[in-house]
Amino acid sequence: MSGSVRRTVVIVVALVVIVIAAIAVALRPKPAASAGPPPDVMVAPVVQKDVAIYSEWIGTLYGLVTADVKAQVTGYLLQQNYQEGALVQKDQLLFQIDPRPFQAVLDQAEGQLAQANAQLVNAEAVQLRNQLDVDRYTPLAKEQAASQQDLDNAVQNNLAAKATVATAKAQIQSAQAAVETARLNLGFTRLVAPISGIAGIAQLQVGALVNTSSAPVTTVSTVDPIKVYFTVSESEYLDFNRRFPTESGRQAELKRMPLYLVLADGTTYEHTGTVDYADRAVNQGTGAILIAGLFPNPGNILRPGGYGKVRAATSTQPGALVIPQRAVSELQGSYQVAVVDSENKVSIRTVTPGDRTGSDWIIAQGLKAGERVVAEGAQKVRPGSQVNPKPYVVKSATAEGN
Repeated sequence: MSGSVRRTVVIVVALVVIVIAAIAVALRPKPAASAGPPPDVMVAPVVQKDVAIYSEWIGTLYGLVTADVKAQVTGYLLQQNYQEGALVQKDQLLFQIDPRPFQAVLDQAEGQLAQANAQLVNAEAVQLRNQLDVDRYTPLAKEQAASQQDLDNAVQNNLAAKATVATAKAQIQSAQAAVETARLNLGFTRLVAPISGIAGIAQLQVGALVNTSSAPVTTVSTVDPIKVYFTVSESEYLDFNRRFPTESGRQAELKRMPLYLVLADGTTYEHTGTVDYADRAVNQGTGAILIAGLFPNPGNILRPGGYGKVRAATSTQPGALVIPQRAVSELQGSYQVAVVDSENKVSIRTVTPGDRTGSDWIIAQGLKAGERVVAEGAQKVRPGSQVNPKPYVVKSATAEGN
């Protein structure tokens, strides 16, 4: 074998040995990585207790009393004497209609009344004179010192004078009524607040011609307390009345049961309300009955037209199993929780949730009292994995009923 061939064979053999060694190194089993510490999770116990069950309805805010301010006479608005959206007192002047035409009518009516009084004085004077003639001719006619014709004329004149007096008195009554009507119309030029409350935006401006058929110039609402209307289903209404069949029992329960109002921004109103009354009939179109609740409104913060959610504890579930809502996860329509056993190992369990109460959830099936569920960190665990449980603490306490 020549030298060049021998060198080629040696090089090939060396390359084969190097490849085999590389493959052997690659296939050599790697040492197992050291397992890290178990993840920290927040766990909460399954608590068994009596839980108030809350119902919730959409509510609309109204003034306790709402009164429209409308014109009762025809005229032009001269002044607006209130600040829109401000608190006004009963009988406070809101608008002034031009009073001059009505003052002129009143002056004319008072003049006619004075004229009627003067006519009455004249008529009574004439009647008195005629009565004196009758009194004088009566004895003279008996003694035939005066003719019967003179006496008859005096009697007839006296009767006519009495009729004139009666007519004058009637004219005075008519003139007095005209004066009173004119005085009322003059008073109607002052559009005053019929109640104490919050006055709304002016619907008509200064210079507008108003009359009895015009739209309200503004509206005043009493807002403390404020009224909240909400509708409950007929079944809810019947259930409540079955549980409290007597009127005294229903009234006592309504006084004991506060209403909570969740405002549009998601916060719960600081003052609780009470049920004021239920409507007389069930709405046939909706199958619901209207309920009115009253809420204190110091400072007039709440205004008519607003919306909110009315909540109330309508029943109590004894011995309910309760866990934080955040411990429950939903997957394709089923609900699951991660349960930590006594050895701090995790198992995934399907549960049947019930009603929600505050930040908690009642579990109807799938858990037992005293078991621990993962409230935070469930994404870190797998079935059978070891965890380091720590007590779950609610970061921001939520008031019951919120």
